[in-house]
Amino acid sequence: MPTRRTLLISGASTIITALLSPRAMAAQRRLKPLKPGSRIRAVNPGTWMDPDTDLQALRERCDQQQWHLEIPAAVTRQWRYFSGTDQERVEDLRSAWNDPTVDAVLTLGGGWGAARVLEAGFRFPRHPKWSLGFSDTSSLLLAQWAAGLLGAIHGSSGGTEAQWQRTVDLLCGRPVAPLLGEPRRRGIARGPLVVTNLTVATHLIGTPWLPSLKGAILVLEDVGEAPYRVDRMLTQWRSAGLLQQLAGVACGRFSWAEDDILPGDFTMDEILEERLGDLGIPLVLNLPLGHGRPNQALPLGAQAQLDGKHGLLSLMA
Repeated sequence: MPTRRTLLISGASTIITALLSPRAMAAQRRLKPLKPGSRIRAVNPGTWMDPDTDLQALRERCDQQQWHLEIPAAVTRQWRYFSGTDQERVEDLRSAWNDPTVDAVLTLGGGWGAARVLEAGFRFPRHPKWSLGFSDTSSLLLAQWAAGLLGAIHGSSGGTEAQWQRTVDLLCGRPVAPLLGEPRRRGIARGPLVVTNLTVATHLIGTPWLPSLKGAILVLEDVGEAPYRVDRMLTQWRSAGLLQQLAGVACGRFSWAEDDILPGDFTMDEILEERLGDLGIPLVLNLPLGHGRPNQALPLGAQAQLDGKHGLLSLMA
């Protein structure tokens, strides 16, 4: 978590060039909003799901939008603690991404396994496609943006109707409301969004699948990690030089067991502010996203503005 720092630094210019290349920009412009008749393929690149999981509510939500949702039997397959072998899960993703009739890829499940799919050889084709997920799926969302492809949405197909409607609006190319958090450091930042689970992204440091953070607005969330473990991960990011070229940084929900904190320890907000507050950029905490509810959706790579004075994160037209 070789020489990972050297690999990251040497690869940064290549990644930035790829993101700004005419080919990548043209591919981004070809991403079309979902509409009635659009096809969505469900995949499960992580931990196995109970075959009796009730997905009727998701089917009904897609039916209301007149989207055709395909849920292959493979999503409830099991191999050890995964939803199939690494190669089976690679083939599931390849099938979804290479099918020109599939307009969006929706991740079910979670747990652990998506990064193993990347390590096992899955690569994104040179055309954009909508994808939706969070938590363990963050590795795929980050890799999609690192490949220069828009369409990755950090969010969930569950939650309240209002939360789902925001996701629908993003998939349909409609504007969404700003997200309100707690201001910690003033200033205005503008740049592309990079939204991720902190633990998942930390384990991508030194790989080709962590996108460039130069000029980006980084949004982090996590669950089940005590403040000292979050401290350890953010110290790794600082030591690797990953935070110094950000335009702004914000945090969603960080939840953990209360007995992980002893008297005199840093609270979660305190350690987030201590590790992120001296970067000289806007800082906002407690945006309404991450594990738990609400988990408001945000699109990776979209241009956004972070207002550190008022605690607002807005997507720019």
